[in-house]
Amino acid sequence: MAWQTLLSLIFSLLASHSFTSAVLATTFTLVNKCEYTVWPGILSNPGVAPISTTGFALQKGETKTINAPASWAGRFWGRTLCSQDSNGKFSCVTGDCGSGKLECSGSGAVPPATLAEFTLDGAGGMDFFDVSLVDGYNLPMLIAPQGGTGTNCTSTGCVTDVNGQCPSELKVTSQDGAEGVACKSACEAFQQPQYCCKGAYGSPQTCKPSSYSQIFKKACPQAYSYAYDDKSSTFTCAHADYLIAFCPSPNTGQKSSQGQSPDQITQTTTAPPVIGGTGTMTYEGLSPFDESGASQSTSAHMLRSHAIAGALSITVAIWQLVQLL
Repeated sequence: MAWQTLLSLIFSLLASHSFTSAVLATTFTLVNKCEYTVWPGILSNPGVAPISTTGFALQKGETKTINAPASWAGRFWGRTLCSQDSNGKFSCVTGDCGSGKLECSGSGAVPPATLAEFTLDGAGGMDFFDVSLVDGYNLPMLIAPQGGTGTNCTSTGCVTDVNGQCPSELKVTSQDGAEGVACKSACEAFQQPQYCCKGAYGSPQTCKPSSYSQIFKKACPQAYSYAYDDKSSTFTCAHADYLIAFCPSPNTGQKSSQGQSPDQITQTTTAPPVIGGTGTMTYEGLSPFDESGASQSTSAHMLRSHAIAGALSITVAIWQLVQLL
């Protein structure tokens, strides 16, 4: 009878802990620091539980927090210059996913687009993340871990206006051709295997940085510039939540930005042209703080820490009970 009681207690405690762990998923807080509206797109990798939304509008200064399922993997990006035609078809000049709707519904970004890529709870229980320009660039982006641990748990991104440095052969312009709104990768522009790391160039030994990828790398040293740019571009954290900022401050240091809330990341930026228009505007951030003064992501991280501590307490209690019996 004593063993039956003990086993019942163990199963109850483990079930409670499993439920708590499932509820305390990783959170992504997306913040739009641009002067213009950005339409984030989200694509989950095959074989993983998807995030509940795949696309939405994010007005300037607005934030949106999203819970990701356990062990989620996928990517975020920003669509710009979006509109809906008279037939109700939704499309964007950059980062469009081809769904014809606000939601991307399982479709990825049409290059060129700046990508924020994640694999949660990967090897060694670590989250792996990066900002990638392998598919080109359309707007500045920063990933800032909120909490978390690890020797390489720091912010990364591309906060430079690459469109202003883009070679003419890679440049995507507005409909009137007056403004550069995105910058293609050499792979997308020329479709040659040495730029795409395919065929005979499909390995780190044979596919080397090109003069074009080096333009991206010089502008954004911690972002992926071509397919095998792993050493300086992949970052890892354990038990973190993440802030993804569009148009972050170009003066934000990669290390010093860790743990910043959206209102601490500001910038003066040039808005994408609205067909023939230009303009440089300053804006203010919007802080997603709750009444207690703690950010949503910090609160979630604290709850996760309590859950881990609870799990350890359960383990110790079970061991002590077994010793008594």
